[in-house]
Amino acid sequence: MSETVARIRIELEDTDPLVWRELDLPMSTTLAALHDIIQVVMDWWDYHLYEFVIGDKIYGEPHPDDEIYERKVYKARAIRLGTLLDRDVRAFVYVYDFGDNWRHRITVESVRQGDADTVYPKFIAGARRAPPEDVGGITGFEEFLEAVSDPEHEDHERLLEWYGKPFDPEDIDERSLHVSINDFAARRRGPLLRHRGDARKKPL
Repeated sequence: MSETVARIRIELEDTDPLVWRELDLPMSTTLAALHDIIQVVMDWWDYHLYEFVIGDKIYGEPHPDDEIYERKVYKARAIRLGTLLDRDVRAFVYVYDFGDNWRHRITVESVRQGDADTVYPKFIAGARRAPPEDVGGITGFEEFLEAVSDPEHEDHERLLEWYGKPFDPEDIDERSLHVSINDFAARRRGPLLRHRGDARKKPL
């Protein structure tokens, strides 16, 4: 029996050209699982805190210090995509890394019955490689792009060494995204896949 799925679009705010992804997700997807999925499709490594801002409520991983800052954070694993749609929520914000402050607009574009022979979540499309971890927000990303694209730039070699490999902003490595999402889909009924690396980049 097929499951109901939502087509969602993820746009990384303030990027120009726009960094975006589209996915088909089961209605049973929790916000915590959506966080993991976004980490995969943006090729991030879950180093930092996150939150979803939905209306006047914040969902994430509650912490005792939230009371100090007079913040009420609801558990992201306790609410599902289907529940949001039942409440007529069709768009909301995902924030990752409160230092770099990566803000994403998430929009539910459509809802349909999924294909019985397809395992979800499923990567559909996207454009532009997402910023590296700890690059320094939008300003840092723009400076990074300028340097790595110009062999004559004084920081060209340093930033390529920091990143660890060539950086092509046009190449989202779609083949690897399909593999990673398929891996996630295969594990979704078990423990959540955590997209982590063996070695962490040092902040710029």
